[in-house]
This record gives sequence, C-alpha cells and structure tokens, in this order.
Amino acid sequence: MQHPLGRGSPRPALDYPGVVSLAGITLDKLLIIAVLAAVLIGPERLPALAERLGALVRGLRDLAGGAKERMREEMGPEFDEVDWKKLDPRQYDPRRIVMDALRDEPPAFEAVAARSAVATVSGLPRRDAGPMRFDDEAT
Repeated sequence: MQHPLGRGSPRPALDYPGVVSLAGITLDKLLIIAVLAAVLIGPERLPALAERLGALVRGLRDLAGGAKERMREEMGPEFDEVDWKKLDPRQYDPRRIVMDALRDEPPAFEAVAARSAVATVSGLPRRDAGPMRFDDEAT
C-alpha cells in the first residue's frame, strides 16, 4: 500500500488480520502484561486487586448500560433508527479527509461571493473622486 501523498512507507496497521485485539493490544501482549502484573504485584495482593478490577469493570458496564437506557428513554423510537457506527470517531481518518478536500474542485469565487452575506467591494457605495475623507478627532 502506497502512502497517500506518495512519500515514504505507509503507516503500519495496529491490528493483524484475523487476530482479535483491543486498542492494538493483542492476546499475546495481554498475556505478557498479566504475567508481569502477577510477578510485580505478588500472590498475596493479586486476588484482592483482581476482585477490585472486576468490580470496576462491572460498575463501568452498568454505567454504560444505564446511559444507553436513558438515551433510549429520552430519544424514544428514534434511538433505534440512529446509525451509531456512522458516528464512531475511530472511522475518521484525517489524512483521507484532507486528501478528499484537496481533490475536490474549489468553487468559483463569484458563486461563493454571491452566497456570502459579507459586503464586497462592488456592493459598497461609491465615493466622490479626490482625497480620502477622515475624521481628525477620531481615535
């Protein structure tokens, strides 16, 4: 795969094809982290910390479920009609957005000026010829 701008090598993918990962952390990396945690924490404190971690995960899951139910109650039937995958911020690639913007043909100046609410030079009142008048007492 070539870099979009034709320079250098492409950015390496975080996920390997066919490998389940969570935020770029594969199962083998997670296993290494677990072994290191078991060695560093020790067998005495490990069960208590695992229990606290489990309670934290359950609490977060209940919090997310409650937020989802509240959204469903407040939005009503429209909640099921929303395409949530379309709103996922992870799908936006800034490089692709910039490249698409650069490929688009810029609009003609006249078309943009006609739609704008800003006064253009041609829309200003004409002044008489001669030196520019100004207020001497203005600050």
